[in-house]
Amino acid sequence: MIRLFSRHPVPDAARIVFHRPDFYGRRAKEFTHEAMRGESDWSIADRELMAAYVSTVNRSPFCIAAHTATAMRADGDRARVRGVLADLETAPVDDGLRATLRMLGTLTRTGTVTADDMRAVLAAGVSHRKIEDALAVCTAFDVTNRLADAFDFELLAPEDFAAGAKYLLKRGYK
Repeated sequence: MIRLFSRHPVPDAARIVFHRPDFYGRRAKEFTHEAMRGESDWSIADRELMAAYVSTVNRSPFCIAAHTATAMRADGDRARVRGVLADLETAPVDDGLRATLRMLGTLTRTGTVTADDMRAVLAAGVSHRKIEDALAVCTAFDVTNRLADAFDFELLAPEDFAAGAKYLLKRGYK
């Protein structure tokens, strides 16, 4: 039905939440939607950029493509998104976002962060609430990245990722 109305293939990410919704799908959609579209001091563009960054650290091809497309559409500044994904340290972002992404990268790579990691984020002016929100994004995409890779999600054509980005920005992760 989705393919009929959208004229785009149904991404494997959607299929996995439709399969056994009581076991995984409903909970995953609710958690991801709250992390990505719930009330937050981070913009939607920043949260999509976090999803793309975590996916890049995890080297998850499907999620990198999907969330880079969504971050670019949400942000409107493709160079900013490309810059973060290419080299966080020289990317054109503010110190708070850079410190947060640095911490998310550490957590994603090592599975842990230290008090010093958190102090660095706080010192960059990021509130406790923003840290919690960023950690929710990281959690959602660490899980999704692993599923995407374990089930070898099919890479779509750029126009299909662009259509998916438009949908995610309009409707969210419901």
